[in-house]
Amino acid sequence: MFERLAADAVIDVILSDERQAKDLMENFRGVTGHIVALSSQDVYRAYGVLLGSEPGLPQPTPLTEESEVRTKLHPYKPEQMRMVRAAFSWITDDYDKIPVERTVLNDPQLPGTVVRLPMVYGPGDPLHRLFPIIKRIVDGRPAILLEAKYGSLRLPRGYVENVAAAVALAATSPKAAGRIYNIATQEQFSELEWAQKIGQAMGWKGAVISVPKDQAPEHIQTSMNTDQDWVVSSTRIREELGFVDPVPLDGALARTIEWERANPPAVNPAQFDYAAEDALLEQLRSQGAGSEMI
Repeated sequence: MFERLAADAVIDVILSDERQAKDLMENFRGVTGHIVALSSQDVYRAYGVLLGSEPGLPQPTPLTEESEVRTKLHPYKPEQMRMVRAAFSWITDDYDKIPVERTVLNDPQLPGTVVRLPMVYGPGDPLHRLFPIIKRIVDGRPAILLEAKYGSLRLPRGYVENVAAAVALAATSPKAAGRIYNIATQEQFSELEWAQKIGQAMGWKGAVISVPKDQAPEHIQTSMNTDQDWVVSSTRIREELGFVDPVPLDGALARTIEWERANPPAVNPAQFDYAAEDALLEQLRSQGAGSEMI
């Protein structure tokens, strides 16, 4: 006869929809005293405003665990879901973390904790989030062009080892039961500042240049509502549980750059239309336009 499994805590890293969350809680009642569910900061209404799926004015930031969540479920279009599923095969057609969170936090018998993750970068990142900047630097580009309003946008990020440490802390702390925690870097840089910091870490001497949308080549334009920032506060987990990032920014960037260079993804040439970028750079030079220099 097999002895029944017992665990102090169970962490579910691939919950996709409400049905899966209900199965999780049902199957682990009596097996563990604590469920930790990994969620996403895409639950916030601000994210829906950023995508254009939520109406109304931009939401105030920084976003805290008490900020409004989306009013509309399933914010991703079918083509977006196909792209995301190519990287994350566990995502279902009914993907939405909002009903997942409600199910985990409202079980009367099994305490739950929700950890809302940012954009996670670092070794193993299936989306290769920093690669477009790294590739341009490796390719010897004299400048990196960013659509101006996208360049000023601040998005929540977290280095993979730091995110893992925060999840482990939430799983092992009795204070975490029934709580929601955001994970993100304390200082959240704009996309232009991120490009500059990557350049500095790689010893690059080029320029990061912001250009108006009507001048930007199509491949660097964004369809997002860039009037909405997506700055997320991680104060709660730092104050309540005493979380401190174990890996500083310079170490995180160095490890990520090394991994991205050793493990480049398949490249879509349309994303790196250097001819179009060079044409705009020449136009800017002829106009005597300024730039943000590293």
